[in-house]
Amino acid sequence: MDLVFFAQDCINGVLMGLIYGLVALGLTLIFGVLKVINFAHGSFIMVGMYVSYWAVTLTGLHPYLALGIIVPAMFLFGYWIQNLLIRPIFIAERDVREPITVIVVTTGMWYVLDNLALLVFGPDYRALSPNPLKGQMLNFGEIFISVPKLYGAAAAVATAGLLFWFLQKTRMGRAIRATSLDRDAASLMGINQWKIFNIAMGIGTAVAGVAGAVLTPFYNVYPTVGIPFDVKSFVIVVLGGLGSIWGALVGGVIIGLVESIGPIFMTSTWTEAIVYGLFLLVLFVKPSGLFGQKHDW
Repeated sequence: MDLVFFAQDCINGVLMGLIYGLVALGLTLIFGVLKVINFAHGSFIMVGMYVSYWAVTLTGLHPYLALGIIVPAMFLFGYWIQNLLIRPIFIAERDVREPITVIVVTTGMWYVLDNLALLVFGPDYRALSPNPLKGQMLNFGEIFISVPKLYGAAAAVATAGLLFWFLQKTRMGRAIRATSLDRDAASLMGINQWKIFNIAMGIGTAVAGVAGAVLTPFYNVYPTVGIPFDVKSFVIVVLGGLGSIWGALVGGVIIGLVESIGPIFMTSTWTEAIVYGLFLLVLFVKPSGLFGQKHDW
């Protein structure tokens, strides 16, 4: 085995794994606060990628500078979704900690958003333009590292760190954590749980927008682009632990390394089998995930 190629595969696996972790970060945040599984998460990633694509195409901004447009737009989108579609279910099922009806609603959102994108934008694959990061590589001897993936991995770590600081150190973050632990007790302390739910959904969707901005410099945009990321997000969240911010990154790195190194020793079909085998193993051995705790935060 050529150690140079092995090292390069490991580096690429870690970088892509961190990006996978960023993709799953919004999902684990929404679950940690609202206690519901968002089956439309992949569609939120798709919306974020389209917002990123059009923000860059229409303004000519650098993909990362366009985050100034993408993040507020996605936050408002998630806030609106929660307030208009999910809040009525919480009110109707007030005594249920994890309303099952929300799963049906988010599944419906998945189909509506994907088909709406297909109706509006068509089935065409779109590549970011202008794209100053296209094809850029860093060369360390015989090792080549993709610059878009390197920036994406750095953005993943920075986003996770900022989110962790926000939840731990700010007044709003403490209110979100209090609501996630016991929404009734938080309400008795004067916290408006409905506002917290809206904000948490908005933040989770904004993080999906960041993931979309990170992916567009090296990934085509099309209506069903979110489906593979949706599946990976669920696997990553289970591996890392539901509600765990750093667990999402670690779970993503595990998946990234398996996908990158696995084909050296076996076919890609077996690589996918290993990923889902790890998923099932963690469910059987430690259902809370590698970093899952008794309390979500």
